[in-house]
Amino acid sequence: MLTVKELTDKELPRLACLFTYNDINGMLKENRARIANGKISIFGLFEGEELIGELRAMYEHEHPRFAKRGVRAYLYAFRILEEHQGKGRGSELLTRVLELLKQKGYCEFTVGVEEDNEKALHIYEKAGFFERISRERETYQGDEYEYTLYLKQA
Repeated sequence: MLTVKELTDKELPRLACLFTYNDINGMLKENRARIANGKISIFGLFEGEELIGELRAMYEHEHPRFAKRGVRAYLYAFRILEEHQGKGRGSELLTRVLELLKQKGYCEFTVGVEEDNEKALHIYEKAGFFERISRERETYQGDEYEYTLYLKQA
């Protein structure tokens, strides 16, 4: 049985099974502070007790094209364990998180997708993310990422 829930502070170390961080302690510190300040939520997809996916929602960003509290949420760090991919679980996680955010009053959603990530592009397109609003570049823990920011309006 699949369940989606917001991860608590104590559950954050479990995220290491989904992504290889250059600095796990830095990631934990950063996300604990963002959760405590209400800037983000991290949603986990569970099969029984096993964490098999995550999707983060950011509610505040220095650029309103990404996020604006109460209106637009930026979705990022969308990950599904490889052995669980291709089974509709990513779509399930995205759909449930969008519903949870709509219940909180959000009516616009943005996602950043690297052009070569065909699986993510397919899932987001299927969910209605069609409008390209900008091309972005960022660095996280020494790794550089370039992606397109897409918008979906509820």
